Amino acid sequence: MDDGFEDWLRDRLPERGLRPKSAAVLEVLVSQPRRASFGSTAELAQLAGVNVATVTRTAQALGFAGWPALQQELRARYMSSLSAPQVAEEHRGVGSPGAASIRRDLDSLAILNRRFDEKVISDVAQAIAAARRTLVIADGSYAAVGIAFAHNARLAGYDVHAVQTGDAELANQTAKLTSDDVLVAISFWRLYESTVLAADEAKRRGARVFAITDAASPALADAAEHVLMVPTEGVTFFPSLTAGMALVQAIVAQLAAVDPERTNESIEAAEAMWTRFDLLHRRPTGKPRT
Repeated sequence: MDDGFEDWLRDRLPERGLRPKSAAVLEVLVSQPRRASFGSTAELAQLAGVNVATVTRTAQALGFAGWPALQQELRARYMSSLSAPQVAEEHRGVGSPGAASIRRDLDSLAILNRRFDEKVISDVAQAIAAARRTLVIADGSYAAVGIAFAHNARLAGYDVHAVQTGDAELANQTAKLTSDDVLVAISFWRLYESTVLAADEAKRRGARVFAITDAASPALADAAEHVLMVPTEGVTFFPSLTAGMALVQAIVAQLAAVDPERTNESIEAAEAMWTRFDLLHRRPTGKPRT
């Protein structure tokens, strides 16, 4: 594990500390992150020499709703510490990879649905609606989530643009941010240094910053007004984008409801331009064959 894992856990300790049995659970989390990330509540309780209820109470003392919520973030942090071949090795022997991938995504969507916070989604949408412009940063495979987010938000009538973290354009665009702007940082699996730098700089310039991630890195969370957590574990060497895509679609749906007239006008204007540029395939005008 990276050096910040133990610090992250201990930073969540309540001021009065933990009772001895809960402290034993914490030591298992720190010393055996892999087993804690994949084991059941009963297995963790056995390792710590406590009962299942103590595991649940420990998770709550650390600020989580229960053990499943804590384990999701533990696993995301554990997986982010591994290389791509190591991640693939963790998932070896899952049976049919295709079927396992679909089941994993369904589980992730169920987790996202249980944790859906309508107020936070509304806050992000309202911030984007009020902003002069919004910069979305993402890279790697999850750049697709940022691109789709920005594309649909523009169709909804708002100035939203996606920039990849490895692109020099990120520095150029970050330099233009003001207190009238919003930055949305999307980061799954391993956090790019440029993402942290852009989020910090955006905050320093007065822009509102939001993060969409699978593990709330303190470096990114410190700059963000809200951290929106999504499960992204796949069944092979790359993270799943399904829950992340569902979340940004939810934000865009909320954004479109902020000013329906503006969104309708924007969509109609785009549709007219698509027609003018003859972008879309048209069916033949003759009768279909029978």
